[in-house]
Amino acid sequence: MSAEATNPEARSEARPELRRRGRTRLDLRRLGRAALLGPTSRDRLPDAIGHVAEAHRAHHPDADLSILRRAYVLAESSHRGQMRKSGEPYITHPLAVTLILAELGAETTTLTASLLHDTVEDTEVTLDQVREEFGDEVCFIVDGVTKVEKIDYGAAAEPETFRKMLVATGNDVRVMSIKLADRLHNMRTLGVMRPDKQARIAKVTRDVLIPLAERLGVQALKTELEDLVFAILHPEEYEHTRALIAAHAGERDPLPAIAESVRVVLREAGIHAEVLVRPRHFVSVHRISRKRGELRGSDFGRLLILVGENADCYGVLGELHTCFTPVVSEFKDFIAVPKFNLYQSLHTAFATSDGHVAEVIVRTRQMHRVAEAGVVALGNPYATAAATAAAAASGATAGSAEACADPYEERVDPTRPGWLSRLLDWQQSAPDPDTFWSVLRAELAQDREITVFRADGGAPATISLPGGASCIDAAYAQYGEAAHGCIGARVNGRLTSLTSRLSDGDTVQLLLAHDASSGPSADWLEHAHTPAARIAISSWLKAHPDGAAATTTAARAPLSVVGARGGGGNAVADLPDATVRLAGCCTPVPPDAVAGFVVRGGAVTVHRVQCAAVAQMRSLGRTSVAVHWRATADCRVTLLAESFGRPHLLADLTEAIAREGVEVVSATVEPPVEQRVRHSYTLQLPDATGLPALMRAMRDVPGVYDVSRA
Repeated sequence: MSAEATNPEARSEARPELRRRGRTRLDLRRLGRAALLGPTSRDRLPDAIGHVAEAHRAHHPDADLSILRRAYVLAESSHRGQMRKSGEPYITHPLAVTLILAELGAETTTLTASLLHDTVEDTEVTLDQVREEFGDEVCFIVDGVTKVEKIDYGAAAEPETFRKMLVATGNDVRVMSIKLADRLHNMRTLGVMRPDKQARIAKVTRDVLIPLAERLGVQALKTELEDLVFAILHPEEYEHTRALIAAHAGERDPLPAIAESVRVVLREAGIHAEVLVRPRHFVSVHRISRKRGELRGSDFGRLLILVGENADCYGVLGELHTCFTPVVSEFKDFIAVPKFNLYQSLHTAFATSDGHVAEVIVRTRQMHRVAEAGVVALGNPYATAAATAAAAASGATAGSAEACADPYEERVDPTRPGWLSRLLDWQQSAPDPDTFWSVLRAELAQDREITVFRADGGAPATISLPGGASCIDAAYAQYGEAAHGCIGARVNGRLTSLTSRLSDGDTVQLLLAHDASSGPSADWLEHAHTPAARIAISSWLKAHPDGAAATTTAARAPLSVVGARGGGGNAVADLPDATVRLAGCCTPVPPDAVAGFVVRGGAVTVHRVQCAAVAQMRSLGRTSVAVHWRATADCRVTLLAESFGRPHLLADLTEAIAREGVEVVSATVEPPVEQRVRHSYTLQLPDATGLPALMRAMRDVPGVYDVSRA
């Protein structure tokens, strides 16, 4: 399997600065043979890593390359005599992995560890030697990659393999960066292996490594891995897509002309921008063909517009939508709302006068770097400015006397995204490898993340959750196992059930029962999306088989409150001799704005003007009757009280109502659901102005968390 499966034109367009320099493609076989010819002079870099040095300096002009030279000398001498299955000298592999990372803009420490990533596993070199020569940071990363590499990739070992990989990634994302580049080079040279082994490695790459590359934002690696896996696992569809691209290559491509017209528009608007035609990679073409059927010339690529500042992105967008016909459904703003993997861009599309539709990506050059390289572009997440300067001055020579840190000890990465923190939290409580493996794949399949805000003002102020998460997921993310006692939630100030789905930007207040014996329902598993929630719920249900049957989250029928239908209180209708009734659906009281409608029998039913029944009546063409309140202040109203279940609650509520001088006309208490109790009271107030004070008094009763009008 060669690298031809990845559309090399797309990669050159994605890195125009490299294409303009005219750098030739690296011949790893030639350089591998050159590496065996002997030592080079110490005053310059070995020829074999000249391309690595050139790519590194393109991103880091002031980088000290002496540490790379020393790492290469150690790696080459250690691997000397070892050969790959393809027949190449083994040193070509760490060289290729390091070149991949250098072109993505990885910092010097990552490249040093990449050159050495197989030495501890496959040669006589020890971690102590790595630490003494290159320092603790390089030792830390090499140890993390080594422990990941040592694990068998057989089907039975996969769960534990990726559990360790996950932990290593959480401790330092540079470990996964090297692992992804290592897998990419191995996939490029997979053709020397048996077809069954190719398929097994490709499936593992598809199921876990490609989603991890997507989560870490390393699109350059992700897209090439997708194409290589596509060619191995779906050879017929791959060949069909290859034929489509080959046929398109012989036709006139409309995108260059469209790109030139965009350049003219932006130039006239005074916006400095670089407009590139970016061909789609193979998997992208395959997806588009399945979505749209027959492809047109403009479907084989997209326009990439690079500008200097964020404001220029919106300036470009305005010009495109003014001068061309925009396809509104294709617009997405990932600058204002970045994706969970650091990705930022504006996406849009417009139609040309000749019927072509061009998809456009607009981003700054910094956004482009992060979109291609993801976490690799963030550099060393642990280095302070002072430490970086000191390391550059000393060449990152000897490490401290401390032992090389264990990569599986907790080391909080300041760049760690929320989804990775969630995975690290729940993997510790996964009961068995099979559960871990199945839940890991489900979690990585999520392609969207939302952020909700805590209404209680606690820290942290926000909770990151996968798209489609419910209040149950938010409860376990915030409270851990204490969420077993969660009985309800307010979302954006409104009471809702725990099964309600959350949207990005929602404000959530979770309601916990005071009863320590309360627990989740089996129904919760149907609405829990995060691994932490599902594992915690399953564990509780397994430990409490009898308690699971006692609770339910079945949807409760809407409460129907019937008001006093025999009288209208102090409401008067401007209709002689008409009987007036206060509507039970909204129970109006003075000084509510009200409207009346004549119903069967000639009676007038009075509603609050905000009541849904009023809008329905008017939509049916019913004419309202003017209604006003008498000078008398007494009124009748129905209130709903929501509370936790506890002894003497009804007595305490009734006493609170009586202290306010209010008469209870009727009261209804529904059966408890999830330890929540709903009460409805029809009350006669001597003065409508006392209603707010009455509702406050009822809310002050211990266990009551909401009182509202019916």
